[in-house]
Amino acid sequence: MKACVDIGGTKTAVTLARPSRQTGARGDELLQTTRCAEPTAKTGSPDAVAVQVLRLIQASQALAREQGVSSGDAANITAIGISACGPFVLHQGMVELAAPNICGGLAGPARGLPNTWMSAQLEAPLRAHMPGVRVRVENDAIAALEAERHWGALQAFSDCAYLTWSTGIGVGLCVDGRILRGKNGNAGHAGHMFVCDDDSQALCGCGNVGDAEGLIAGNAIARRWGMEAQALFTQAKLGNASALAKVDSLCQIMGRTLYNLIITLDLQAISIGGSVFWHHQDLLLPRLHAVVAGKLPALTDGVIICPAGLGVDVGDFAALALVND
Repeated sequence: MKACVDIGGTKTAVTLARPSRQTGARGDELLQTTRCAEPTAKTGSPDAVAVQVLRLIQASQALAREQGVSSGDAANITAIGISACGPFVLHQGMVELAAPNICGGLAGPARGLPNTWMSAQLEAPLRAHMPGVRVRVENDAIAALEAERHWGALQAFSDCAYLTWSTGIGVGLCVDGRILRGKNGNAGHAGHMFVCDDDSQALCGCGNVGDAEGLIAGNAIARRWGMEAQALFTQAKLGNASALAKVDSLCQIMGRTLYNLIITLDLQAISIGGSVFWHHQDLLLPRLHAVVAGKLPALTDGVIICPAGLGVDVGDFAALALVND
């Protein structure tokens, strides 16, 4: 069995996987009925997220046993794939999360996170508690990109990106068939590109004021306009002019982010996931296309911007892609 871990700024989930039993199948299959999820830990000591992951793995193992998986198989975790929001920092070669939506010490009390962590310990506690188990940690957008290239909407492309528009904004990048990672595995943090410097409500969890995530991520909408994202999009779909203007402003910034990625890396395709985009893609996708269309056509003509092929399950498959044989 393998543990597939999806750590986000809002929730953390664990799903078990095992070798596929289908004749001729290659790789592993997710056992979706073993999925356990809860809000990401943000209180206590800096190893709280790692402790939570261990507890959720145990809960998933218990579900597997209840569903008829033998006790021996359920107990035998051979690998842990962790798709986690970043950025990452390395401490003695082990990944810790310096994630703006988890670590309250980065932006300070103004963001309201209930801790003063500068980073959340992750890899070291897991290895200490599960010696001999293979552990692979990747930025969640990089992991989702691997999954989208393997099973989803990006299978046909060697120059492509996956973008998540959710609690935060992250990007996984692939150029010439090679996934980009950078010195600490942080390549693709395009959500932290500065796009303005005159909006005092655009404090990002990383400490920046005026980056894309601080303006248009899911948790930015309430800070800027005093309403939850769901309420904003509901009003926009009903034709409310003020809500539509706000949605247009969100798409202007996201569309420019997509454009910048396309022209910088000469991409063929970008697939988009994340809760903000996924649940409102009918409203957002045409507006994103409109922002990109016609700008520097030598680089943008024919570029595909589409929903993630793996849909709402992209996070689970992202973790699986990291340890899939």
